[in-house]
Amino acid sequence: MTAPSTASANGLRSTSPAARGRSRTAGLAACLASGLLALGLLLVLPAAGAGSDDAGRGKALFGQCKRCHQVGGGAAHRIGPHLNDVFGRTAGSLADYRYSQAMREAGAGGLIWAGATLDAFLSDPHTFVPHTRMSFDGMEGADDRAALLAWLRGFSGDHSDPSPAEPTATPEEYGLDPHILAIQGDREYGAYLAGECTTCHRTDGADEGIPSITGWPLDDFVIALQAYKHGKRVHPVMQMVTGRLSDEEIAALAAHFHRAEDDP
Repeated sequence: MTAPSTASANGLRSTSPAARGRSRTAGLAACLASGLLALGLLLVLPAAGAGSDDAGRGKALFGQCKRCHQVGGGAAHRIGPHLNDVFGRTAGSLADYRYSQAMREAGAGGLIWAGATLDAFLSDPHTFVPHTRMSFDGMEGADDRAALLAWLRGFSGDHSDPSPAEPTATPEEYGLDPHILAIQGDREYGAYLAGECTTCHRTDGADEGIPSITGWPLDDFVIALQAYKHGKRVHPVMQMVTGRLSDEEIAALAAHFHRAEDDP
């Protein structure tokens, strides 16, 4: 950051694999058709419900997104793509961002980000685009999704003076010494250390229930692992793994996974 159904909840419960496939295909087609209709409406109508209260709440809700995404003046790709001009954009279409295969295929199949499709995706990302790398389980409240999308809508279209980009996770947020980010990681050593990571995270960057860590910006990778190491982010396995890593080893892993997509 409901409209079209996030396709196929009934079909996915079918005992027949063929029936599940037909139901998922039909459901996605319905979502795409609804999204195209919504896109046409959004191009001619002003954003609804974008009053100052909703805008303030939408900005606050974006706090759930900013660990991976930036939006606003100077926004850049981080773990996820920037969200400027997302309304009206074909899914998986920014040439300078490395999308998952699932998102590229969704775009090739006609998925366009409009109010209806964004709402459905935010509600349940992994059902709407199966195998997306987005590590977010969804925003349950329809009113929350509406407020978030109303705020994001202000960053799509011609804006002569956009507000500054919303930052992703910062060292200050976790009390991280900036000197740690200046450590130059040894990529080859990181490849040696990566075996413990790849017991869970896939080496091709795909997301099969475990978030992808391939291709992350160096700072974001280091910040995340340091946050787990010092208990600022909570996950028992990640805290156990990072607790054994030195700052230099974390930097080495960041260097390896940042460029892992280039490995043969």
